[in-house]
Amino acid sequence: MIDKTDSRLLAELQKNAHLTAQELGELLNLSASQAGRRRQRLEAAGIIRNYSARLDPLKLGLSVQAFVQVQLSTHNPEQAKSFNRLIATRPEITSAWTLTGDADLLLRIYTEDLAALNRLIHEVLLPHEAVSRVHSQIVMDQVKADAPLPM
Repeated sequence: MIDKTDSRLLAELQKNAHLTAQELGELLNLSASQAGRRRQRLEAAGIIRNYSARLDPLKLGLSVQAFVQVQLSTHNPEQAKSFNRLIATRPEITSAWTLTGDADLLLRIYTEDLAALNRLIHEVLLPHEAVSRVHSQIVMDQVKADAPLPM
């Protein structure tokens, strides 16, 4: 279980994962050692899974972001595993979710241009034996950035 202090610590780390134990302690009115032990406990419990940097896709030349819904033609476990292996190998596909409803999967994709997205859809996704239909939506603008989890 996490208490209110743990929740505050997690909220602060979601804003800035570079905070030192000293800085966390100051924000939470704890000693640096107490703050450090709490962080270590949350890491050991798997509540804090990792630390990462958020990169600007445009500055990296990735000007197209798309959400692609994939409908599978079959739910044969081997074909589904094969498709999951395929999407795991593609760096353009930054995340994937299984869904309820018409689509079986939702893929978040970043590419350098529309031609690259088109190639990915027509030369990689659609030819896969498990895929029945693909529906893509190009992101025009992101009105809210990926936000921290609510604490």
